[in-house]
Amino acid sequence: MTTIPSAPATTSQLSDAEAERLHAWWQAANYLAVGMIYLQDNPLLREPLRPEHIKNRLLGHWGSSPGQSFLWTHANRVIRNHDLDMIYLSGPGHGAPGMLGPVYLDGSYSEVYPDKSQDMAGLQRFFKQFSFPGHIGSHCTPETPGSIHEGGELGYVLSHACGAVFDNPDLIALACVGDGEAETGPLATAWHINKFLNPIRDGAVLPVLSWRGSRRRNSPA
Repeated sequence: MTTIPSAPATTSQLSDAEAERLHAWWQAANYLAVGMIYLQDNPLLREPLRPEHIKNRLLGHWGSSPGQSFLWTHANRVIRNHDLDMIYLSGPGHGAPGMLGPVYLDGSYSEVYPDKSQDMAGLQRFFKQFSFPGHIGSHCTPETPGSIHEGGELGYVLSHACGAVFDNPDLIALACVGDGEAETGPLATAWHINKFLNPIRDGAVLPVLSWRGSRRRNSPA
């Protein structure tokens, strides 16, 4: 089991050594995301990559993954250091690799699904069965350890985040908003829910925009 490193509770600033450990953990989570999307064999690339190692049908968005695992990594550090009550809500579509990577890396996935053990055989099954009928979904489905809801539609993450904190003053809802879903009607409407949130009796919502920078404007002629 690989846990996210944390600093002493009195430390508010990252040391260079801790930053390096967090970065290494994040890189490992990103590799797991790539493997889930692309690989069905040769999970640790211990032999030259061949066409038969690659999945015939790719599902799961790589662009949605690194930002989410980055938030997951650093949010967990803050949770551990300050004993916070926090829930993470994943908005970007098909972004499950960014969540499943950390869950597998810290050992939680293998505890629930022993066949996805933290060894070569378990890792190969973890990669191969991602986004495969009857196995691991490309969204954070109810079968995902720790998941309490999976809508599969874009635009509702802020609504869910605000619903989670109503009458729960100790809860922080960290809501990751996808750049595509940020353009939807439901998401635009959800920004107005803050008019109903009462900071005295309700918890806090922390929205974070996952902007991948992939939308480029055409240069003027």
